Amino acid sequence: MIFHVLTIFPEMFHGFLNESILKKAQGNGVIAIHIHDIRDFSEDKHRKVDDTPYGGGAGMIFTPQPLFDCIEHVKKLAPKAPVIYMTPKGIKLTQSRAEKLNTNFDQYILICGHYEGIDQRVIDELVDLEYSIGDYVLSGGEIPAMAMIDVLSRLVPGTLGNDESHREETFSKRLDRKKEYPHYTKPADFRGMKVPDVLLNGHHAEIEKWRRGQLK
Repeated sequence: MIFHVLTIFPEMFHGFLNESILKKAQGNGVIAIHIHDIRDFSEDKHRKVDDTPYGGGAGMIFTPQPLFDCIEHVKKLAPKAPVIYMTPKGIKLTQSRAEKLNTNFDQYILICGHYEGIDQRVIDELVDLEYSIGDYVLSGGEIPAMAMIDVLSRLVPGTLGNDESHREETFSKRLDRKKEYPHYTKPADFRGMKVPDVLLNGHHAEIEKWRRGQLK
């Protein structure tokens, strides 16, 4: 799976991409993540990418030129990838929607907005999908893009140590899109707090029944 991220803050992704599961997945060739600095495509000598909104109002808007040029450049590298704009106005990213994306695409172009948003002409002409990670406003699209990369990468075989891990966790289809059951590990008794007996008896059918009963 390949991700192309368009941002004006590429350094925000350095730590995210160089730790834990994503670092291993990239090292194993399971996923590839390319960061593109939108400012590199600005025709302004000061690398400016924003301007005041027509009609007045607070804040600044991404100008169309740098985004058009950046997206068109990346589309040549990934012609079949959908262009996804991370915005609070988008549809909410859920586990089931992530799984559907995973079945349809293996490459993605993610636009990280900033300021008050991006020029509508970019959305009308070049954006295929708009996604949100919740009903709240963040300072930019970088964190939502990281969330999308993480959730989609987990679905790719070889990303997790055990490919069954994502099949039976919170909001997975196997758990009927419900929240996962509680987990326990050693010791069986910690400060008087005991692990449920059913998990200690080794009876798989009873354990499965208990776990199903704990779903919310």
